[in-house]
Amino acid sequence: MLALIVIIVLLFVYLCYALFNPEKF
Repeated sequence: MLALIVIIVLLFVYLCYALFNPEKF
């Protein structure tokens, strides 16, 4: 369960980073 939460948080951070830095993707 804890691992699932960590994965979700990492995905959320990655998506936010991609939204604020679209030129890098």
